[in-house]
Amino acid sequence: MIRLRVKEIAQQQGLGQGKLARMADVDIKTLARIYKNPYAEVSSVTLEKLARALSVSVANLIEEVDETRK
Repeated sequence: MIRLRVKEIAQQQGLGQGKLARMADVDIKTLARIYKNPYAEVSSVTLEKLARALSVSVANLIEEVDETRK
């Protein structure tokens, strides 16, 4: 299972949801869903937009989670 690190990375960069949504050209509701549920399914296009806006690779946005430890 994968967990998205979008919220953590955005907070480290001092970006709020609204600003990140505008920078990435992603709907604010989509971003709010990712913030609320980091295990949400997200399209590769959305991940690419978020990675570009945060100046990181898509791989940096993804964390492998051992389901037995969840």
